[in-house]
Amino acid sequence: MLKKILIANRGEIAVRIVRACAEMGIRSAAVYTEPDRFSLHVKRADEAYNVGSDPLEGYLNPRKLVALAVETGCDALHPGYGFLSENAELADICAQRGIVFIGPSAEVIRRMGDKTEARKAMIAANVPVTPGTEDNLADEDEAATVAAEVGYPVMLKATSGGGGRGIRRCDDEADLRRQFSRVVSEASKAFGRADVFLEKCIVNPRHIEAQILADSQGNVIHLFERDCSIQRRNQKLIEIAPSPQLTPEQRDYIGELSVRAAEAVGYENAGTVEFLLADNQIYFMEMNTRVQVEHTITEQITGVDIVREQIRIAAGLPLGYRQEDISYRGYALQFRVNAEDPKNDFLPSFGKISRYYAPGGPGVRTDTAIYTGYNIPPYFDSMCLKLIVWGLTWEETLNRGARALNDMRVQGVRTTASYYQQILKHPDFRAGHFDTSFVEQHPELTQYSDKSRPEEVALAVAAAIAAHAGL
Repeated sequence: MLKKILIANRGEIAVRIVRACAEMGIRSAAVYTEPDRFSLHVKRADEAYNVGSDPLEGYLNPRKLVALAVETGCDALHPGYGFLSENAELADICAQRGIVFIGPSAEVIRRMGDKTEARKAMIAANVPVTPGTEDNLADEDEAATVAAEVGYPVMLKATSGGGGRGIRRCDDEADLRRQFSRVVSEASKAFGRADVFLEKCIVNPRHIEAQILADSQGNVIHLFERDCSIQRRNQKLIEIAPSPQLTPEQRDYIGELSVRAAEAVGYENAGTVEFLLADNQIYFMEMNTRVQVEHTITEQITGVDIVREQIRIAAGLPLGYRQEDISYRGYALQFRVNAEDPKNDFLPSFGKISRYYAPGGPGVRTDTAIYTGYNIPPYFDSMCLKLIVWGLTWEETLNRGARALNDMRVQGVRTTASYYQQILKHPDFRAGHFDTSFVEQHPELTQYSDKSRPEEVALAVAAAIAAHAGL
């Protein structure tokens, strides 16, 4: 078994990995840049090392991170999600320096990170993909020819894209020609590659993803699916496991497709296969070669500790479960509570947490790195915590989510918590009828009243009086 792991990440996922290490008797080594000096992951890890004053550079330098792992006696490195988690160079350098990379091989990361290569692999494995190009587009004329064949609307996508960037919808040829150079520019700036491909745009689909685990002995299992349809500008807000919108037959089919996809590329460790579902047709979208932000809800319904399994697999151990051992119970929701103001077009709201109270009670879990007095730095993602609730029934889970959101207090910054309460009240969401257009189609949900929390109004009034008095 591994003895010491360098966690090449920050925030709540770093805390999550520290906890898994502690339960397994493995020492944890955190890294941080200067703005994260007082972050919770630094406080919770067994050891912590400063990797620079620049807010981002230290988290994005694979050679520095692997060198630190070697210098501090670590035998493995966990990349978490984001940053370098899907960086093949990091996996390569780990292999060169004798450090176990807790994730798939560099070859698989490269193959699945290249969207056109991923499409080819899925086609070969008989996994359905959306109609589009198998290779990168040469120019906008080729894009226009392909678009005419598959039919508008279409999506122009950066081949190395991710996180909702480098994607543009085109509704006609004029729109496509106008957007083509923009996507090429975005791809070059964000991912260092100008390659672009095209897919048929599946209008208002449901976004369904399946969690898989695969070991070095060739065993692959799925842990059922998550519904990630509640999203804004391709960024997930609320995730659900299992999806309340699938039939048992669809659930089995998606699980089988996910295992087939993983086997086709020789996958090892934890990963996620993402699909679009529309008009009872299921299409492969992409494969994420890392632990997902929303792995928590799969853990809640199956009882499987995904991060623990990642570490065991990386240590060369076989999966601790067979497919027939995996079942699910109830429903789970994850709310990405972001430091944003939904009433002001979700403008980021960074600053000091003047008061934080985590909700509790049956079926409630909070994954976070914030605390009272913590300053949320403006250099990173705006997510400040993940609130996860579980219940035996869909209705119980919805009601528990509303109660937990109401119990929670994050003061000093604006958050999306009250907005999520409005979503939970909406009859379509409660009935399990929604797709990726839900947020866009219901802008009225941002027009909620803050009067339900009188202490927050009192704090705002006191702050205004103090500012006016020059205090």
